[in-house]
Amino acid sequence: MKHEVATLGGGCFWCLEAVFEETRGVIDVISGYAGGKLPNPTYEAVSSGTTEHAEVVQITYDVSIISYEEILKIFWLIHDPTSLNAQGNDVGTQYRSIIFYHDETQKAKAQNSLKTFSSKFTKPMVTEIKPLEVFYKAEAYHQDYFKNNPNQGYCLFVVSPKVQHFKRELKDLAK
Repeated sequence: MKHEVATLGGGCFWCLEAVFEETRGVIDVISGYAGGKLPNPTYEAVSSGTTEHAEVVQITYDVSIISYEEILKIFWLIHDPTSLNAQGNDVGTQYRSIIFYHDETQKAKAQNSLKTFSSKFTKPMVTEIKPLEVFYKAEAYHQDYFKNNPNQGYCLFVVSPKVQHFKRELKDLAK
């Protein structure tokens, strides 16, 4: 069993984490921060919009079950890659659409995937593709947030519909 890691940002990390936790072949999903200059950022600091960090998830997956390209296919489905620094009511650079690649192979696959999926959107895609420098794990209360708080308002009205959309549209990739 060979594991690889993908690091993606597409709005609130609770949304991405919830969907990828329901994805076959995914072993672990960790919410965190990447892309900024502040070492060891906190949620409060990242939320201020001054750190340059994005809310991201780091996904460990089994490549014999799911490919990086399939991970990216899910990523395109569950957020709006044409919305600059915002997803719904979540606004700020911390919510930007971004793929942090771990090696040159991931970079090439991310660029190809962006080209492939751009034709599915009427507006231009604004997703950044950058090398991952450092990933910082978010605070404990952010981990498994949807699983632990399914009836919280944001989870009911924002996270849950994304999970249901994923399960409906890409049922072959869902657990």
